[in-house]
Amino acid sequence: MTPESIMGMGYEAIKVGLIIALPLLLTALGTGLVVSILQASTQINEMTLSFIPKILMIVAVGIMLGPKMLVIFLDYMHTLYTNIPGSVG
Repeated sequence: MTPESIMGMGYEAIKVGLIIALPLLLTALGTGLVVSILQASTQINEMTLSFIPKILMIVAVGIMLGPKMLVIFLDYMHTLYTNIPGSVG
């Protein structure tokens, strides 16, 4: 294995991780921002009010995009496992 191939594998792993995590993280960010603006405008300072909508939105996005995320992850793992013989020998 060359250093370039190792760096390429690491780059692909980071890329797949970001592709899988980014929709959930952006959902939490957007939901938190909207709830914070609503809390600031109505002067309601309840911590659970910002926590519960985030969880519900993340679960909803996870249900909607879960199959696509699984396909991306499985394609990456298939590529990784098929490249093992070339990497070892």
